[in-house]
Amino acid sequence: MELKQIESFVRVAELGSFTKASIAMGLAQPLLSRHVRHLEVELHQNLLIRNGRGVSPTAAGLLMLEHARGILHQVALAKEELSGTKGTLSGPISIGLPPSLSKLITVPLTLAFQKALPQAKLTLTEGFSAPMYESLRSGRIDIALLYNPAPTPELEQTLLHEDALILIASKQPLKHFHHLKPIKAALTLKELCELPLIVPSRPNAFRLLIETEMHRIGKKPHIILEIDGINAILELVKEGLGFAVLPTYTLNQFPDTTPFTTHAIKSPQLRSQLMLVWSSKRPSTKTQKISLNLTQKIILSALKM
Repeated sequence: MELKQIESFVRVAELGSFTKASIAMGLAQPLLSRHVRHLEVELHQNLLIRNGRGVSPTAAGLLMLEHARGILHQVALAKEELSGTKGTLSGPISIGLPPSLSKLITVPLTLAFQKALPQAKLTLTEGFSAPMYESLRSGRIDIALLYNPAPTPELEQTLLHEDALILIASKQPLKHFHHLKPIKAALTLKELCELPLIVPSRPNAFRLLIETEMHRIGKKPHIILEIDGINAILELVKEGLGFAVLPTYTLNQFPDTTPFTTHAIKSPQLRSQLMLVWSSKRPSTKTQKISLNLTQKIILSALKM
């Protein structure tokens, strides 16, 4: 049993495709297939089920996947600790960022990592909470910033920031909704249901929170546009094409906030929790522990702007 065989199996199982794993590892697909097949022969088990959509682990494959991740992690840990004897900390660190924070913290986070961990290989991935949650569980990323994640024994999480979503409007009149009355400083969730909203598409955490809370009072949001991009949403709001419902700090990344007005939402509030999340099944290396502390520090600093 060779490490390359184990690594090949893990990447194929996680990505669900020999083609994707081949590209990710920079290996020819026939060689990758041989690695996995030799592992199956040695273990006398079929580890993967081949189907028209790709591959998926068998029951034996799922068990092997857990052991294989542990083996690869221990190898990475050994390499890191050995490099630590030379006074350096290295190793790959993959962090998942939500779109609402990506522009705000990518540069300060990268600069902080380059200063604190110059030998580490940092990868930043932008994505919605739901797919990043699965990437954490599968080991494709090490750390993620998630909104409102469900508690699970597989993941450790710590609360970084809790914020109430607000209504963001333009100071200029709405172009196509002249019948609407002026927006009050604070409005109820029921009143919010009547306003034309520009929101991200599912499975964006803010979109799901809005829909879930409105469903509790027997209402639905009046969605007129779905836009995946906070700056794009705010640009459309600025032009008077609708309203946005977002955390207050999303305005921090907009160069000029003077065209906007903000309005509290009450009865009930739409409260969103930003959590720092990592796997509970894989022991953290020194590099990962420093990365967790560094990420937490940068996020808290950015949200105070």
